[in-house]
Amino acid sequence: MPLPAVRSLALLLFAVASHLAVAARADDLAASRNRGRALYLANCSMCHQVNGIGSGAIYPPLANSDFLLANPTEAIRAVVSGYSQEIKVNGRTFQGQMPAALLTDAQVADVLNYILNSWGNHGQPVEPSQVAGVRSRTAFPTYEALAAANQFRPLPKAPEGFSLTEFARLPGFATRMASDGKGEVFYVLGQNGVVWRLDRSTRKFKQIISISNYVDLKPGEIVTLGMALDTNRRLWITANQRVDSRPWISNEVAILRTSAFSPEGDPIQPKTWFKTAYPYGIGPYNHGISDIKFGPDHQLYVSSGSRTDGGEPGEDPRLGKMGENEITACVWRLDPNATDPKLEIAARGIRNAYSLQWDGSGNLFTVSNGPDAHAPEEMDFITLPQPGRGPEHHGFPYQFSDAPETKKWYSHTPEPPAGVNFVRPVMNLGPDGLLHQKPTSTFTPHSSPAGMVWLGNDWPESVRNSFLIGRFGNLIRAVDDVDTGFDVLLAQMERNPDGQWAARMRTFLAPLGRPIDIHLAGKGRIYILEYTRPTDFKTQAGWLPGRILELSANPASH
Repeated sequence: MPLPAVRSLALLLFAVASHLAVAARADDLAASRNRGRALYLANCSMCHQVNGIGSGAIYPPLANSDFLLANPTEAIRAVVSGYSQEIKVNGRTFQGQMPAALLTDAQVADVLNYILNSWGNHGQPVEPSQVAGVRSRTAFPTYEALAAANQFRPLPKAPEGFSLTEFARLPGFATRMASDGKGEVFYVLGQNGVVWRLDRSTRKFKQIISISNYVDLKPGEIVTLGMALDTNRRLWITANQRVDSRPWISNEVAILRTSAFSPEGDPIQPKTWFKTAYPYGIGPYNHGISDIKFGPDHQLYVSSGSRTDGGEPGEDPRLGKMGENEITACVWRLDPNATDPKLEIAARGIRNAYSLQWDGSGNLFTVSNGPDAHAPEEMDFITLPQPGRGPEHHGFPYQFSDAPETKKWYSHTPEPPAGVNFVRPVMNLGPDGLLHQKPTSTFTPHSSPAGMVWLGNDWPESVRNSFLIGRFGNLIRAVDDVDTGFDVLLAQMERNPDGQWAARMRTFLAPLGRPIDIHLAGKGRIYILEYTRPTDFKTQAGWLPGRILELSANPASH
């Protein structure tokens, strides 16, 4: 072959090889981004939102972020070791706290490749070796060191008259428990729609429902925060789904009910029983529907959380700027026997009641998460509407806790509706769960009250006729920079002659790894669902799925 032809062939082969190398790198980046999207939704979207817009002065935007593109090393550092420094993003100052993400070097590279090449960002590819280099200069120099910091904590000391054991370690992040009350078979709800069966004899989990079983819902991610088992052994599940609708993005909410049983007798095949929608929430405050319970009146009660922090209009034009919707920040009531159920509002002005529960006399109470404005979290007594009288209003977003109605928590706090009298929350008389050790309505700000159960006459005298209330713990910097929550409180209720409720609260069990649900099953047995493992927020150690603890009343204490 003549020399010019050899050179031409060599140049052609070089060009082809270069083109293939570029194509291979593009394919590698696309594959990395695809893996990173799933990791982002699981680990980051709760604070930074599905579309990366962040919220307020706490969670900075990742979309079109000048900080990320100018500081790729700091972006890596934030993911592998947490971040608490003040930063400026797109001209705005943010001061929040971010825990480390328990991801391997390759997973960190994947999630950053997704973030840095989404929502208007055009960043350079991140390699696992870069992540390893940055990680080596942090408090957790290896993934293994971070994982070691995320080991299960030793069990706290059991309350007097009780014994505490580790019942089971969760296969994934979970939000609720249900059972037939006998404590032989449990059902555990994952935050992404999964349901596991947990057998007491084997202590092993078996998945009985997956996301693909929700055939009535649109394809995509769902968030499931509530589950109940009825007397027919059917599971009822609350689901929230972000849908890219017009003119605004919607939160499509559904109550699903299982329609069949497996050969082993487990409830399966969830089908939509009730469905509605409203404009998706502002920033991270789309709390959606969560707890679902059957009341003493055999009606179905559902908590519908707020779509704002405190009534703000928001900044994203795709998220409706109308404050709260008529079916948000309230408690619903529905007839479970209806084939075409009608939604009735049982109470208004409840910001985000993660749990509903009745006492032994049929009185309904809720516990709610408060706003970012350092207002105390609330426990509310719900007087149900009667014929000819509408639902009572509990204040949100106009009035928080026991503060005067004239107090403006935010510049955007709306004026209260004329002629509406707000029902005050339950007063916490202490000694625990208080703000600055003063009686208040009701809990320390940001302590996030979560699961709740009532202990009736058949429990030991020390806890009889009281609520147990789990507190998930703060997700942002708390008052006086002291972590709060991560415990279970015992609330002994009192009613004053004027009808106002109060509670004497004391710490029942602490510290815990973000207790998110409490369940009673079997005589004298309490089950506590820990969402994750660290028992504080300040260490920023990261997140791994938690466990279920069994708290048993000693026979002699009855």
